[in-house]
Amino acid sequence: MRPAYRTTLLASLLALVCAGVLWAAYDWFQGRYLRAFSEHTAVFSGDPLRLPDDLAGPGAIRLVHFWDPACPCNVGNQQHLSELVERYVPQGVEFYAVQKPGSHGQLPTTLNSLKTITLLPGSEQIPASPAVAIWDRSGKLAYFGPYSEGLTCNSNNSFIEPILQALSEGRAVNATHTLAIGCYCPWPVEVN
Repeated sequence: MRPAYRTTLLASLLALVCAGVLWAAYDWFQGRYLRAFSEHTAVFSGDPLRLPDDLAGPGAIRLVHFWDPACPCNVGNQQHLSELVERYVPQGVEFYAVQKPGSHGQLPTTLNSLKTITLLPGSEQIPASPAVAIWDRSGKLAYFGPYSEGLTCNSNNSFIEPILQALSEGRAVNATHTLAIGCYCPWPVEVN
């Protein structure tokens, strides 16, 4: 065999092996970290939701974040939620979190300031997460639904900023029934 032919053959085999390794790494990464976005329609109804007795009644505007640690859709709104906390806590809005019953996990450190509500009456009936409920200063539920429609949430497509702005200005809001299409995970706890 000629040396030039052998070098070309070795280089071709090496390139083929490298391409195979790169493809396997890409396939592994895609399967592990990338999920296809499938739109889900969710009907949110806030009728059964009630604040716990120690939080109910007149007071600050209260925002409750419903989340499931196993839901990949949470990642899309956690940065936005951090921005909401940073912007509205100085205005007197109180932020709380309700974790899906039976789930295990914790919010990122940027959301450590959210106070935990272990049991929120009516939360077992919400359809999906991530979701948010906002009570006005009189203690009346003003909004219940998703953060936004679509795959991700930010201040450009969020339903939350206009609600908080209106409530901060003393305007009434009544948006407790919402139909939305987006990235949501089922909330109801499965019974075996």
